[in-house]
Amino acid sequence: MRELFAGMPWWVKWVAVPLIAIVVFGGLIASVVGFVIGLLFKALVFVVLVGGLIFVVRKFTASSSRSDW
Repeated sequence: MRELFAGMPWWVKWVAVPLIAIVVFGGLIASVVGFVIGLLFKALVFVVLVGGLIFVVRKFTASSSRSDW
């Protein structure tokens, strides 16, 4: 394989082959990237919701413990 690419011009190695790979595997690459971005977004929403829940619970427990005194 290395000998095959050694005789090719630079534009075949660095332009044509990556373009062919993007055309052939473009849908797969786009779906994987979309899945990863969706997963990161869901993880971010989860962290924000859990942080908000912890904040609200601490605020209410702190205010209720002060009123007991």
